Amino acid sequence: MSFSIALSGISSAQKDLDVTSNNVANVKTTGFKGSRAEFSDVYANSIFSGSDQQTGNGAATAAVAQQFSQGTLQFTQNSLDMAISGNGFFATTSGLTDQDFTYTRAGAFKLNDSSYIVNNQGQFLQGFPVDRDSGATQSTSLAASGPIRIPDSAGAPSATENQYQSFNLDARAPGVRVAEGTGPTAVPGNPFSVDDPTSYTSSTSTTIYDSLGESHVLTTYYVRRDSNQASIENNTWDIYTAVDGQVVDFDNGGASAEPAENGSTGVRVRFDESGSPLNANGNGTFEPGQLSLSGVLNNGADDTQQINVFFRDQFDSEGETAPTQFASDFSVNLLEQDGTTVGRLTNIDIAEDGLILASYSNGDVSYLGKVALVRFANEQGLTQLGNASWAESQASGIATSGEANSGVFGAVESSALESSNVDLTKELVDLISAQRNFQANSRALEINNGLQQNILQIR
Repeated sequence: MSFSIALSGISSAQKDLDVTSNNVANVKTTGFKGSRAEFSDVYANSIFSGSDQQTGNGAATAAVAQQFSQGTLQFTQNSLDMAISGNGFFATTSGLTDQDFTYTRAGAFKLNDSSYIVNNQGQFLQGFPVDRDSGATQSTSLAASGPIRIPDSAGAPSATENQYQSFNLDARAPGVRVAEGTGPTAVPGNPFSVDDPTSYTSSTSTTIYDSLGESHVLTTYYVRRDSNQASIENNTWDIYTAVDGQVVDFDNGGASAEPAENGSTGVRVRFDESGSPLNANGNGTFEPGQLSLSGVLNNGADDTQQINVFFRDQFDSEGETAPTQFASDFSVNLLEQDGTTVGRLTNIDIAEDGLILASYSNGDVSYLGKVALVRFANEQGLTQLGNASWAESQASGIATSGEANSGVFGAVESSALESSNVDLTKELVDLISAQRNFQANSRALEINNGLQQNILQIR
């Protein structure tokens, strides 16, 4: 019996050494949770023996219990590295459509060759579906979650349909003369030409996009007309437009500008004595104009594309952003358009609630999903799978999913990793203690062996 007791002690000490050694070996493993060997005494009794005479039958390993305390957060330069500050696990699957979930605290994620977020084992990080524009969560059910994909480009291009501009034209600028009369009394003019800087007063440019997403430069020219001429009223300006240096027809249904050198039309506008639009429409600014890209595009894009030019902000209905003519330098107060080219991924931002926002080079932003978090009633009941991951079991209870940074769920820390929660100093002390226990039980076994030898030598 004493042999068995000593052997059980050696076995328990060896288990303690194994557990401690495993903790020490994983001190740098991301998301690793240290374990603790828990032992119980072995005691047997029968109805025919007195309990006050029993010595016990040794020790046994009751459990190797994992300790799910928070590990230290280490911050990185990778926005896809994630750590959970508080309760919860990341959910992953081996396949795109699998529902066999595994759970981990190791957040060293990256993109695979299909732009899905995966861990080092190629398992797909699960996220809740969200509205791509507002980020509103559509469901927090684990069954409704799916792999999170980060598209490298932002959809199809969008052709420019509207341009919005507002400006101040310098009231002190000299006027550009127009041709008047015919024959010997004719007054020579200076017709507008993009190649003649003396034929216009000011200009500004913006980028527009065709139906294929190719960019073009739309330049607007402003020409102050000489009010000393009989045919020109005070504070009169002609506005012309050119696409990629080619003057195009520009019309708003009102007065037309003097013909350009190539015969293209422009828009004529006037300001009152206070510098406000004179021929204003119902919302306090000039009527919008339309220009056509017909004859300009030669790349296979839609050459029937037309662009509406508004002399105000997109959301201005009172003329508060209307152009002005003040005695100050020419300035552009507003210059926007609604077209986009194909955007390339430029940045990923992950909030504390797990919401993933992608930014693209064309200015588009899109919410791609919300990282799903999962918790269990009994974390120590989870089944270890290796690679710092676990699976649900009867002892752990069923998985409960939810949004990060709400209720009992911890916050997601982007550009951070959770280190192992192993305390190396404590483990080294436990290693010494386990070694001493092993030695003591070995000594007990040796003494028992000596006693047996003495008995066998009795004649």
